[in-house]
Amino acid sequence: MDVISVLTPPLAFLIMLAAAAGVSFGLSQLAFKKRTGNGGLQPYACGEDIPTHMIQPDYSQFFPFAMFFTVLHVVALMGATVAKADMTSLVIAGVYLLGALVGLTVLYRR
Repeated sequence: MDVISVLTPPLAFLIMLAAAAGVSFGLSQLAFKKRTGNGGLQPYACGEDIPTHMIQPDYSQFFPFAMFFTVLHVVALMGATVAKADMTSLVIAGVYLLGALVGLTVLYRR
């Protein structure tokens, strides 16, 4: 078998998949506690009793900040990679920045 044929992506993927499965199976034998019955499907709760009603965390404050940082990072990426020699790309970047500012204004309107 040639070294080049071993490095083809499908064969390399299968080799790494087999290696990962072997490591996973080998380490599962070292686990402290084997899964028995339905106990392995229960969530880990740090020794606390899990309430029977549905727990619904409140993400209402998280999503606006996540969207804010996402928009700002994309705008910074677009601004940093624009070609300065071409006037058309500068105009497109300016329109993109203006659109991001309008989007952030809409995001934080009260």
